[in-house]
Amino acid sequence: MKAALHVAAMLVLAGAPVPAQLPAAALEPAVSSGPLAPARRFESEHRGTFNGVKLRYRAVVAEHFITDPAGRRTASIFTTSYIRTDAPGAAARPVIFAFNGGPGSSSLWLHMGFVGPRRIAFGDDIRPDTAPPFHLADNPESPLDVADVVLIDPPGTGFSRVLPDGKPEQFYGVDQDARATVGVIEQWIRENGRWNSPKYLLSESYGTIRAAEVAKLLAGGPMETGRMDGVTLNGVILLGQSMDMRAGAGDRDYANALPTLAATACYFGKGPEGCTAEGQADAARAFVANGYVEALYAGSALPPSQRSAVAAELSALTGLSRAFVLEHDLRIDTHSFASALLAQQGKQLGAYDARYELPLSPSDKDPVADDPAMGQYVPGFVAALNLYMRDDLGVRLDMPYEAIAFRTVNARWDYGFGPGIPAGRNYGENLGIAMRRNPELRLMVGAGYYDLVTTLGAAEYTIAHSGIPADRTQFRYYRSGHMPYLGSDARAKLAGDVRAFVTAAPR
Repeated sequence: MKAALHVAAMLVLAGAPVPAQLPAAALEPAVSSGPLAPARRFESEHRGTFNGVKLRYRAVVAEHFITDPAGRRTASIFTTSYIRTDAPGAAARPVIFAFNGGPGSSSLWLHMGFVGPRRIAFGDDIRPDTAPPFHLADNPESPLDVADVVLIDPPGTGFSRVLPDGKPEQFYGVDQDARATVGVIEQWIRENGRWNSPKYLLSESYGTIRAAEVAKLLAGGPMETGRMDGVTLNGVILLGQSMDMRAGAGDRDYANALPTLAATACYFGKGPEGCTAEGQADAARAFVANGYVEALYAGSALPPSQRSAVAAELSALTGLSRAFVLEHDLRIDTHSFASALLAQQGKQLGAYDARYELPLSPSDKDPVADDPAMGQYVPGFVAALNLYMRDDLGVRLDMPYEAIAFRTVNARWDYGFGPGIPAGRNYGENLGIAMRRNPELRLMVGAGYYDLVTTLGAAEYTIAHSGIPADRTQFRYYRSGHMPYLGSDARAKLAGDVRAFVTAAPR
């Protein structure tokens, strides 16, 4: 899908060759005859009100080690945990393991935007402050009233690092990353005695690939991990899903993008009078199913009269001129749309969230720094996390918190096809396998109407073509972008949906 592949330039570059898998022993606690520095740990006690519930909780920023079969520490992985301390039956309380994507991204975005007890507070969510001072606020939408939360920063991100006895290629790849994540989750469960807690994964962007792989690996098996761990999940939540990373999807990309383009055009007053994001997305879905796919399939054989009619319908849905649509042969990609919709006003839309605007870029050379959304909200998130870690959680570490490591992690990533070869498969199929193996595993897919990077149509198509049971899957949509918690209304709706998902009775 082109939306996800546009992210390839931003978030998912391919990398170097690696071993097929880490040895199972690499997921065990360190064993060494020599003295080793103790794992670093910062604990603090807090009170807060979440969804109207007053509670006490412990915040723990903790270091976990991955070791090789000889007991050498190969990676240091930090987690940030929020554990309620005044609830009965804590050993059976749900736990949400959360991570972002990249690859090479820390959990900063989910942490300071949605699940953490404190969050970045912008005066205007879509016209955020882009220079200091930035501000923090209490976050009543955090799901701490219904579940404990564990945020994971993979090696090379946050405070997590590959150690001298390790090598980047042991961790910077789809399989390697998933195995390390499984190792950390299992360590956390052992250390906290949470074997009987319902367990959930909350993932975003590339993190949805990680979630699919981790869901499959957690239970174990002789052909995958070499052992039967028997750790299963109750639910997986995907936000801004990007599991299908196959290149060259062609016309499918344009069809999948259309609901998002239509919703975005409506947002900017380019749709029918009184339109809504929901209504325009539905109208686009109907057109895709009843005319657009047929027209794309016909190609140059499409009769002129039919071509003209399709162009008119596309123009009405996308807000672009009929001439523009014909010039692009009825095929509008998200990047062209972002540059064209408000071009007459000299503005460009954000790919990660089309509600954000900046003047048209004269270079557009950096798809992240030049993106109107990422370019504007990143500074606030980064500052907020660093202030919060120091002032609220008392973390003192002589190293920077790595928000997104493009050059050292992202550019070296191995998708399992060798050096320099981009992703070429649908990783959602592994989530389908995990759901087959575990009949009680449920799925929630959250999509933003204004996400031009991983569109809602691509999410729907991927889930429908990955062997994922429809009767255990629920879709939820938000008037937001790639990070559907940007905006008070969207964040509140997402929080309600996550709470309902986590507290739902087992099937």
